[in-house]
Amino acid sequence: MSNMSMSVDPVPSNAKCQVDFQFEKNNKEHRTDKISTKRLIVRRGQSFSIKVNFTDGFNPNDNKLKMIFETGPDPKKLNGTKVEVPFTKSINLKRWSGIITSSTSNKLCIAISPSPRAKIGYHRLILEHAYKSDVQYHLGNFVVLFNPWCSEDEVFLNSDLQRDEYVMNETGIIYVGSSDYIHDVPWNFGQFEEDILDICLKLLDKTPKYLKNPNKALRRRGFPVYIARIVSAMVNCNDDTGILYGSWSPPYSDGVYPGKWNGSVAILRKWHNSDCQAVRYGQCWVFAAVTCTVLRCLGIPTRVVTNFDSAHDTDANLTIDEYYNVEAENLGESADSIWNFHVWVESWMARNDLSPGYDGWQAVDATPQEESDGIYCCGPASVNAIKEGEMDMQYDIPFVFAEVNAHCVDWLVFNSGEKMKMKVNESRVGHKISTKRCGSEEREDITSNYKYPDGSVQEADVFEKANRMQNIPTPEKTLSLSIVTELPIYNGKPIAVSMVVSNNTSEQKVYNLRFWAKKRKYNAVTENQCIKKHEQEITIAPNTEKKIPLKVDYKEYGLFPDMYNLMKLISVVTDVSSKSSAFAMKDVSLINPPLIIKMLNFSAVVNKKVHIEISFQNSFPETLKNCVMTLEGAGLIEGEKEIKFPNIAPNEEAKVKCDFVPYKSGMKKLLVDFDCDKLRDLKGSMNIIVQEK
Repeated sequence: MSNMSMSVDPVPSNAKCQVDFQFEKNNKEHRTDKISTKRLIVRRGQSFSIKVNFTDGFNPNDNKLKMIFETGPDPKKLNGTKVEVPFTKSINLKRWSGIITSSTSNKLCIAISPSPRAKIGYHRLILEHAYKSDVQYHLGNFVVLFNPWCSEDEVFLNSDLQRDEYVMNETGIIYVGSSDYIHDVPWNFGQFEEDILDICLKLLDKTPKYLKNPNKALRRRGFPVYIARIVSAMVNCNDDTGILYGSWSPPYSDGVYPGKWNGSVAILRKWHNSDCQAVRYGQCWVFAAVTCTVLRCLGIPTRVVTNFDSAHDTDANLTIDEYYNVEAENLGESADSIWNFHVWVESWMARNDLSPGYDGWQAVDATPQEESDGIYCCGPASVNAIKEGEMDMQYDIPFVFAEVNAHCVDWLVFNSGEKMKMKVNESRVGHKISTKRCGSEEREDITSNYKYPDGSVQEADVFEKANRMQNIPTPEKTLSLSIVTELPIYNGKPIAVSMVVSNNTSEQKVYNLRFWAKKRKYNAVTENQCIKKHEQEITIAPNTEKKIPLKVDYKEYGLFPDMYNLMKLISVVTDVSSKSSAFAMKDVSLINPPLIIKMLNFSAVVNKKVHIEISFQNSFPETLKNCVMTLEGAGLIEGEKEIKFPNIAPNEEAKVKCDFVPYKSGMKKLLVDFDCDKLRDLKGSMNIIVQEK
């Protein structure tokens, strides 16, 4: 629990007065009524009203009062955790202020405005006699949050549409898969579930700096840059009692496979209810989604962002070197890697700690990849600074810059140990950077926010400005090779692949062509075992290309190591006479069959049963067994609902009917997760408008 009470008692224990915090009216005006109307939750830089009825004979007409606002375990004026405020004639929205709007011999009506730079979290409100400090009225506690609607707040976002999306929307879409085929995963952020606010504030009190010296840590609790940075550190558990334990390899038997999660609420509650034991397990999109929930809950506009073909540059040289042997196995000589995708968040805020021009969206990443100032966190990194290659700006610009801009060098290592540089690719990473479009279910491509177009003069200038890499010459290409697949590729069906070999010489050539297919995880780990190998000798006429088609059947690939159905296709072609070689790789993502969700009611109403039907067509050549649907949705279902159903034969359509009782009105999203023995964590969703009775 926090050091302060998590609820507000309208009648203080000293019974000197009765207080009406007008929860419903104030919270509605401050856009916090979705969290609760049973306690006072307000936003910075915006006034709220309370009424005080004195029961001890005190007459506010004859005496002067001042307000005291306290936060933390040991409030002090020096660090701003104790603020004394006299009543004035008018509200000053730029600092803590208050006015008496009316008074009688025993009643007081007060309007109060928290400073637009107030510290986030629980505050105690005390009325004190202006001349006698021993005459005090402890009115109760309230919560202060960031205010994107207030122009004086550092998180001010001047768009109703964007505030509705990036602060108020409890659901969203996370993009995963590969740049060739992007999957959308629905997510329940659930930031307005009532207990989530207290869990998010508890998270701030569990940081190592707060536990060591609360008063010192509280000094900075009003700055969104600081809050974003510590949330980034606390969503992973690498240095502290943070929320999520990351794992990219099985077994997951002592926890939850990361792809199983549908939302942040279950994760945050599990962490809180286990006395802050790390929840097992998370991967990048889970870290990002939980970060988004916490920051939106605290009032910082935040969105989830996916970078496809994302570089992980461990040695900060802006080069990703990968070494392969003649059997196309990655030799692991470099700790650098390229992930099929990587997910972080962007938060909107002013950057008063930087020179002008770097306000706005800031990249914040809670996935524990590299240390920043000795702690596993990343950001906030100004997206504008990333685009312009401003490598010396706080925080972690070089790391994020490399994720979207690093140059990639592939090496072929022969049995003798000799290394041949196969390819230098200046545009292999940082593609289709994606987020959910504001006010829509569509994907928005924001790549141009992070980088100039691949191959442009501006991109080259920015990379040169970053000044971390020498230009490495590549051999002249007399032989080239590429891999082509027929899209789309469906899970359970054969994959049609072609190798295209080009003889760029004036002589006929004989080549040895080899091909491997391997399963792959999204975070760049490729299984060593081949699911298909092929080798043949081909003859190609001068200045001619030849296409060699192949198929990879379902019986060859079968089950995948994670929910993204990723495969790495690798090919090497070697000139039999000169021994010169060319090398090609391609990552493919197989598409799962869809879940189709229908609502059987004419409409959805609070506290009345909603009936739905979920259908699924088995496109696999085998019977699907151990079939389970898991349903979740903020305002629709408390916790999760699990439904088991019979085996599904090949080409058979399964239909499942179920019901639930919505408990909140408004636009809600139902999330469905389907598991069976051949397929896991297939996602589906449906928007449902829930009406009041």
